[in-house]
Amino acid sequence: MASFARDIGWRLEALAYDVAAGLARLAPIDAASDFGAWLFRWLGPLTSADHVMRVNMAIAFPEASPTAIDSLVKESWGHLGRWFAEFPILDRIIADPSRVEVVNAEALVRIAGGGGPAVFISGHFSSFEIMPAVIIHAGVDCQITYRATNNPHVDARIRASRFRYGVRLFAPKGGDGARSLLRALARGESVALMNDQKFNGGIASPLFGLPAHTAPGPSSFALRFAAPIVPMSVQRIEKARFRVIVHDPIVLVDTGDRPADIEAGVARVNAFIEDRIRARPAEWFWVHKRWPSEIYRRNPTAKAG
Repeated sequence: MASFARDIGWRLEALAYDVAAGLARLAPIDAASDFGAWLFRWLGPLTSADHVMRVNMAIAFPEASPTAIDSLVKESWGHLGRWFAEFPILDRIIADPSRVEVVNAEALVRIAGGGGPAVFISGHFSSFEIMPAVIIHAGVDCQITYRATNNPHVDARIRASRFRYGVRLFAPKGGDGARSLLRALARGESVALMNDQKFNGGIASPLFGLPAHTAPGPSSFALRFAAPIVPMSVQRIEKARFRVIVHDPIVLVDTGDRPADIEAGVARVNAFIEDRIRARPAEWFWVHKRWPSEIYRRNPTAKAG
């Protein structure tokens, strides 16, 4: 149970969330998105996350000049700000057909019509919460994984926001969540997971030439249930307008050597993630420490003069 002081702090954070969300819902959609971009371009460089972003970019693009990194950092903070401002109003964005284009939507229709189950995977690209909304709106029965925030009051508000745009089947990350996903797949339902963040104890698979510990869950689920891995990505077209792409499935080969087959699957997922980042680098969630922690402690990357 949280202490009284901790609970007061959490409630104040929830109040701040309510104020920010309320203001976003009062504003026109594009105006809210523009404000978020402006705010984060100013605020982001003042945070420790700016260093993490720069180290990640130096790993991914070692040939990039300091000036190029500076430009990419600024653009990335703008995209993060747009995502932050858009989250409370995603139900309004999803409800406007002119704002979300779905490429290869027929693949979702096939899965919804009995072509499942499928293991959907993606990364934190652009306003990534749009991806599960598109899956659900296509009629696919799908369990969506999520990581609860430390603040239970804010977490309840986030879940309520997701409920407004149709995402109602959640599986928490961790052991209990994995069991929920297994049960869902056994019932013929699909599952959706983000597979681009560090997973301690996961498989060290190459990402931009360095080992990156990656969750084996999607590959393990796909092999166990002979299900395809269906990659998806979200692209920002302009302001709060998006393109969601349902990519060609990744069909894993079951050779009977399960550890080797899972490792091969993780490598293919990481290759997909890397390709998407290279194609639209400003739209990835660079502030996550994706590689081993010591890299961030020893890397002196700093802003250009």
